[in-house]
Amino acid sequence: MLSRVVENISTCNLDKGDLLREVTVKIGLERIDTQEGIMVEALLDNSATGLVISSEFVRKQGFKLKKLDRPMYVRNVDSSLNKKRPIKHTVEVNIYYQGHGERTEIDVIGE
Repeated sequence: MLSRVVENISTCNLDKGDLLREVTVKIGLERIDTQEGIMVEALLDNSATGLVISSEFVRKQGFKLKKLDRPMYVRNVDSSLNKKRPIKHTVEVNIYYQGHGERTEIDVIGE
């Protein structure tokens, strides 16, 4: 499942000293309003329960925000409430990967 859009590949260190390699794939994102598309690297996260995209990326790329009827609060892996702001917007996009296209809404984080 796609969990967030990133602009580069990175690695992070675990406490035990093991390396966790992030798996990314190149996908196409298309703005619904203008049909303009861009290629990005998307981070795959098999424990994610939805799609998320950074507010900074959305702003830079000019995606149209869709306001949620009510804020959506996010929980961490340990079920605690995330201390960051709730999700207040989504963006509707077409996602393309290896010949497959799908229209979907992605939650905007970091507002």
